[in-house]
Amino acid sequence: MVRIQRRKLLASCLCVTATVFLLVTLQVVVELGKFEGKMFKNSNLKDGHAQMEEEPIHLHPFLKREGLTLNRKKTLAADSYPIMLWWSPLTGETGRLGQCGADTCFFTINRTYLHHHRTKAFLFYGTDFNIDSLPLPRKAHHDWALFHEESPKNNYKLFHQPVITLFNYTATFSRHSHLPLTTQYLEGTEVLKSLRYLVPLQSKNYLRKRLAPLVYVQSDCDPPSDRDSYVRELMTYIEVDSYGECLRNKALPQQLNGPASMDAGDFYRILAQYKFILAFENAVCDDYITEKFWRPLKLGVVPVYYGSPSIADWLPSNRSAILVSEFSHPRELASYIRQLDHDDRLYQAYIEWKLKGEISNQRLLTALRERKWGVQDIKQDNYIDAFECMVCTKVWDNIRLQEKVACRTLVHEAGVGLKLLWWEL
Repeated sequence: MVRIQRRKLLASCLCVTATVFLLVTLQVVVELGKFEGKMFKNSNLKDGHAQMEEEPIHLHPFLKREGLTLNRKKTLAADSYPIMLWWSPLTGETGRLGQCGADTCFFTINRTYLHHHRTKAFLFYGTDFNIDSLPLPRKAHHDWALFHEESPKNNYKLFHQPVITLFNYTATFSRHSHLPLTTQYLEGTEVLKSLRYLVPLQSKNYLRKRLAPLVYVQSDCDPPSDRDSYVRELMTYIEVDSYGECLRNKALPQQLNGPASMDAGDFYRILAQYKFILAFENAVCDDYITEKFWRPLKLGVVPVYYGSPSIADWLPSNRSAILVSEFSHPRELASYIRQLDHDDRLYQAYIEWKLKGEISNQRLLTALRERKWGVQDIKQDNYIDAFECMVCTKVWDNIRLQEKVACRTLVHEAGVGLKLLWWEL
C-alpha cells in the first residue's frame, strides 16, 4: 500500500515538473521573440545600451546612383539604419541611403546628427582633417574611418602614430590599409599591355638627334622628396629635356600647357618619343605610387623611378624600371642610362615584357583583380563609394556580433533559470 502511494506521489511530481518545464520553455520562447523584435528595430546599436525613442526622427535621404529609391514609407524606415557621418564635407550629400551588398547605411555630411543615437561612424577626408576640430567627446560605440589618397606632403599630421591610430578603419595608399589605394592611378592590366602609344625603338633612335634620352615634366617644385635637387645634379652628367615649371629648358605646345593636358593624347605622344622618363614622386613613402610611375609604363617608355622604397613589389616585371635607389650618385645613374641608350639589346630588355604583353608580378595582378573599386570605369564603384561601403559593412558586422552575443547571453540565462527551477522542484 505504501509502495503504491509512493508511486502516485512520484507520478504527480513528474507531472508537475513537466508542466512547469513547458511553461518556462514557453516563456523563454516569448522572451526570445520579444528580444529579436526589439533588436530588429534597434539593430543599428553596436553597444546595445541605448534605448529606442518613442518618437522617431525621420531622415530624408537624397537620391544617388548607388542609393535606394525611397517612397514615403521607405523614408520612414530610414530611421532603422546606422548613420555614417562625413565629418569632412567631401561628398556634399546631406542625406542618402546607400546599399552595400545586403547592408544599408545612411550617409550624410549634416553635423546635426553628431549626437543622434543611431550615428555609428564618422568618416574623415585626410586633406581636411584638423586635429582641433573633431567630434568629441568620442563615444565607445563610435567608429572613426579615414580616407586619404594623398602623400604626407598633403597633411603630415596623419602620418604620426598618435594620430593614425585614432582610426578604426583606413583607406590610404598603404597596402596595410583596410582598403588599400596603392593602385589608384592604374586603370588595369590592359593599359600596361597596350601598344597604342608605343614608338618603335628604331624610331626613338632616330628621334635622339633632336631629343634628349631623358624627359622630366614637373610643375610642383621643391617638394619634401627634394627631387629637383637630384635632377639638377643629374643634368650635369646627362642631357635632360624638362618641360614643366621646375628646371624647364624646353616648351610644350601652347595647347598642352596646364594640368588638364597631362592626360591628353597629344601630351602622351610627345612623351612616348623618349627612351626614358624621370618618374620622381613628391614624397618617399612605402606604397605611395602615382601616375608618374604608371604613365611611362603605359607609353612604352622606361621609367627612371625615385619614390616608394617598396616599388619593386609593384613592378610589372623584374626588369621594367630603373630604380634610382640602386645608384650611389647621379653620375653613376647617368653612366648606366648612356649605356642603355647606346645598346639596343640592353634597352630592349626593359620593354620586352610590354612587347610580349606579359606581367609576371603576381602581387600586382592580385591587387588589381581583388580591389573593390575601379579607375575611370563607370561599370565599377569609385574608391570613395568602396570606402563608404567598407565602413558600412564593418558597422553592420559589429551590430550582428552584438546581436549574436546578446542572444547567446539570453539563452544561457534562461538555461540557468531552468536548472535552478529543476533543483527547487
